[in-house]
Amino acid sequence: MYLCKGGPKPATAKQMTLKSSVIKGLALLLAVFSCGKPAEETPVQNAAPALVSTDPANGTSDWTASSITVVFSFDQNIFCTPEGLKMVTVDGNAFIDKVVSAGADLKVDVGGLSRGKSYTVTLPAGTVRGYRENQKASEPITFRFSTKEPDPAPDPGSWEDAASAVRNMGTGWNLGNTLDTNSGDADNMWIEAYTDRTPTAYETGWGQPVTTRQLIHMFKEAGFGAIRVPVTWYPHMGTVTVTMKTGADGKEYPHWDKSTWTGYDVDPVWMARVREIVDYVMAEGMYCILNVHHDTGAESAAWLVAGEQDYAAVRERYEALWQQIATAFKDYGPRLLFESYNEMLDPYDSWCFASFATPDRYDAEVARSAYAGINSYADSFVRTVRATGGGNAVRNLIVNTYGACSGDGTWNTHLKEPLTEFKLPENPGHIAVQVHSYWEADKFAEQQADIDRLFRNLDEHIVRRLGVPVIIGEWGGGLGEDTDANVRFAGYFSEKAKAAGVAALYWMGLSDRDDRAVPRWTMPRTKDAILKPYL
Repeated sequence: MYLCKGGPKPATAKQMTLKSSVIKGLALLLAVFSCGKPAEETPVQNAAPALVSTDPANGTSDWTASSITVVFSFDQNIFCTPEGLKMVTVDGNAFIDKVVSAGADLKVDVGGLSRGKSYTVTLPAGTVRGYRENQKASEPITFRFSTKEPDPAPDPGSWEDAASAVRNMGTGWNLGNTLDTNSGDADNMWIEAYTDRTPTAYETGWGQPVTTRQLIHMFKEAGFGAIRVPVTWYPHMGTVTVTMKTGADGKEYPHWDKSTWTGYDVDPVWMARVREIVDYVMAEGMYCILNVHHDTGAESAAWLVAGEQDYAAVRERYEALWQQIATAFKDYGPRLLFESYNEMLDPYDSWCFASFATPDRYDAEVARSAYAGINSYADSFVRTVRATGGGNAVRNLIVNTYGACSGDGTWNTHLKEPLTEFKLPENPGHIAVQVHSYWEADKFAEQQADIDRLFRNLDEHIVRRLGVPVIIGEWGGGLGEDTDANVRFAGYFSEKAKAAGVAALYWMGLSDRDDRAVPRWTMPRTKDAILKPYL
């Protein structure tokens, strides 16, 4: 029965369902037309490469070397952009030497470490990336380690004295034309102008290959007991700026105005390479002599000159240099010796004795000033090194005569002055005096008596007068070939040095240029003649 005749009939269940479907459809259509297409889902990012381990372990302590290589290993192959590689840092005045990614590993080489310090290597966010699609870059990663505390200053009686060290060295060799390489001419600073000025550019600049541990090992196995490592420091100290200047021939050359030289800090990358080569020698159980080389001499780029005013002008820089060298090596053992300077000359570049290059071939005031200057440099060297403490408090030190002149000869009354005018900067004990001695091997018969006199003079004027041992830091016969004359001369000179208790280190040629890279001997017969008295 209907309450209202002719009124709407109640909707059936089927009609209600249809109505609901229509409403939903209209709503969907409205959504499409009002908002565009349905929003796409954001894809989920793949996780960043995960660090699995480090070698050495994070938190490593008591590290003793001056450098460390940290390998970060991840759970997958990785890569780093060039910008990412540059983002890796280390604190504590150390430096990042190299960063390389390969496979699942990131290798970070750190140099310039000092004893008794803590360091943190940081890989900032985004440094490491994986190869998966839509993958996150790494979060920040840190690696912490510390170096061993410096050894306590040794008891002076616990290290061998200089006389014992010189006697125990036996015979030695110079790693020449390597770390001592430099442009030399202030009017043609070619290395600074035309290379990238990396340690390798200098080390190989005079035709020698990069030095290897294998080369040093060959000398050790043969029977040599000492390696002298000559180093030229000025290109790597402070800021050396070169400018182009027109030469006498009308061409442009890179010129260095030394008055523009600023700063005293040694490049830490250079210092690290010096330490690496010293470590080669020390690891072989040999004696190592480390010096300041072509910062002296007759070339125009040399800045250490024998003279009172010259010394006063560079004293601060010279002491700053030795303070840095001594600090870098103060924890090394007694087989490392420091040599003050190489062949320092007066303002006239006089060889044989001071003032020989003056117009009258001798000037008493120039000579006096030069010998006083040499003694002042020697004093600065010893005081600066000793003040750094550690092993340097008793390290055996070497000071050179004027020009490293040996005082030999009879043709001029002033020839012995480099010996007689030299004054020790400290009491005998841990100090030795060095000279150099070069001859003409093909005139051995004529010069044999002069060689005998050389060793008598050294004994009289250095060993007996000063009470210290002698090192002949460089010697040779003027022949770079393995000739009969050189073999005969070298054998005799080595016999005399052995009998006199003098450590003598041959200059260069025994293994030279490409032969060093093999390594092999360039002068095997001369080498055998030198070693014969010591075997």
